[in-house]
Amino acid sequence: MKIAAAISTTVLLWASAFVAIRHLGADVRPGALALGRLLVAAVLLGALVAVRRPRWPARSAWPRLLVCGVAWLGVYNVALNAAERRVDAGTAAMVVNLGPVLIAVLAGLFLREGFPRTLLLGLGIAFAGTVLIGVAAAGDTRADPWGVVLCLVAAVGYAVGVVAQKPLLAGSDPLAVTFLATVVGAVACLPFAGELVADATTPATIGWLVYLGAGPTALAFTTWAYALAHTGAGKLGATTYLVPPLVVIMAWALLGEVPAALALGGGLLCLAGVAATRARNLTLTRRQGVSWGVERG
Repeated sequence: MKIAAAISTTVLLWASAFVAIRHLGADVRPGALALGRLLVAAVLLGALVAVRRPRWPARSAWPRLLVCGVAWLGVYNVALNAAERRVDAGTAAMVVNLGPVLIAVLAGLFLREGFPRTLLLGLGIAFAGTVLIGVAAAGDTRADPWGVVLCLVAAVGYAVGVVAQKPLLAGSDPLAVTFLATVVGAVACLPFAGELVADATTPATIGWLVYLGAGPTALAFTTWAYALAHTGAGKLGATTYLVPPLVVIMAWALLGEVPAALALGGGLLCLAGVAATRARNLTLTRRQGVSWGVERG
């Protein structure tokens, strides 16, 4: 029950983040937006860490922490923020949701899980969907094909971060891992401090930054880490299937925008590609104990 609640919280808050980022994109530059939400999250998580005093990762875990913090909290956020200045929130969510497929690919490369036909089939279908979304963006005056490329960069950062994070949770508290990764991401984004000072000048902007830092970052990444500590990476990654449709609904209700029909078709293909890897994810979940144990060694 706790795991289901954690996953539901993460999915809802991450879906809302796509809409909030799209809303703020016109006023806050990508790096400044990433730094602002990460600083808020670091302060809130730091206060919680001071109260709870969780078990800290070993020194040997720091290389993975650095990868997780820079790739997921840093690269992912900056790339997604930049992408949503070029494409609508729903399209961004559909492309970024290729992350679970990329997680399976990385598991095959680095965890010696192999590349079964279901994974290759899913990759092919998802690639076709991404091409359709790119074509739709090229023919839509409201969008920019480079936005799709930036979404793919964000998806890669997300996948790398998850694969780096999973082994850390075997011997450390999820709260400590999330806090340290957030601090790493914030430090990586410090070069954008000047932009943040220049852009965050109104109460409304500051309020949205606080929401992004408190909800979709501090709370959602902690509930994600908790769920990841108690389930397989592949199985948990599949729960993000729910994010794109939620984003489309929220963006339509709050921003009055809906992806182009061709982009929606491409998004459905992307989700179908992710679904095609589900058999692979089930196999990965059954073998998690052996695979992640080897990786930790």
